[in-house]
Amino acid sequence: MHIEFRHLKAIKAIHEAGGVARAAEVLNMTQSALSHQIKGLETQTGIELFVRKSKPLRLSVAGQRLLRLADKILPEVEAVQAEFSGLRDGRSGRLHIAIECHACFEWLFPVLEQFRKTWPDVDVDIRPGLAFDALPALAKEDVDLVVSSDPESLAGITFSHLFDYAPVFVASSQNVLSEKPYIDAEDFYGQTLITYPVERTRLDVFSQLLIPARVEPEAVRQVELTAVMLLLVASNRGVAVLPDWVVREVKYNSDYVTRPLTSQGVTRGLYAATRDEDLEKPYMQDLISLAGQEARKLQGQ
Repeated sequence: MHIEFRHLKAIKAIHEAGGVARAAEVLNMTQSALSHQIKGLETQTGIELFVRKSKPLRLSVAGQRLLRLADKILPEVEAVQAEFSGLRDGRSGRLHIAIECHACFEWLFPVLEQFRKTWPDVDVDIRPGLAFDALPALAKEDVDLVVSSDPESLAGITFSHLFDYAPVFVASSQNVLSEKPYIDAEDFYGQTLITYPVERTRLDVFSQLLIPARVEPEAVRQVELTAVMLLLVASNRGVAVLPDWVVREVKYNSDYVTRPLTSQGVTRGLYAATRDEDLEKPYMQDLISLAGQEARKLQGQ
């Protein structure tokens, strides 16, 4: 016995329409073709699927069993077809994001809030890329986008520029460095530097300033939350270096001072790394566009 999807659709259509003629119209086929299809199925099974003398046409016990099968299978098939159609048209898909920038969580969440309203059929997930090698995971398709400030030349990977930002020195207004117009690497001698709990090479203050100058602060204190970090800074328990979009509010708080790093300032870029074949997907392009818009909004541009 060989039951096909068309057989299940025919059984369901005849049951709902109450007859072969109306069901044939629904299925966009001739009444003769539909009757032949049902007769062929009955020949295969050796069982009548309809009580022929009833009006409207009524399913036999065997027909009712096939109807239950149709009610179970056809919606699942239709759901898969719709999913595949969405994937093909770029309306649905998977967007698993790894973030190599600890402070980016606060900037990215408003972006994703806008994104989900436009792309409800895209499965979004966030993984802290600081806990694993995000770029190799991107190449292996474990994640679909990596937010990073360190673009590399990798085959099959494109780094799309999102925006530039300035790492900014933050200290208590009572700190001895508050009188300086800008901060050099040597100013960190004797200071407790408060950072996120990540490798030094992934922190701008180390990679862009302290490591090249071979300067070591008096102590390094790691804190998970930005809000706690700023509380400690306000209490003059240490200093910090944060992206300018993070400190946009404390600039106007008398408990803090913010200063550029070096007389020329330091500028960094943030990028979205994606696989080349994913870059043309409409939802990927939209996320990258939203990310840039949100960043410019935070920076007051």
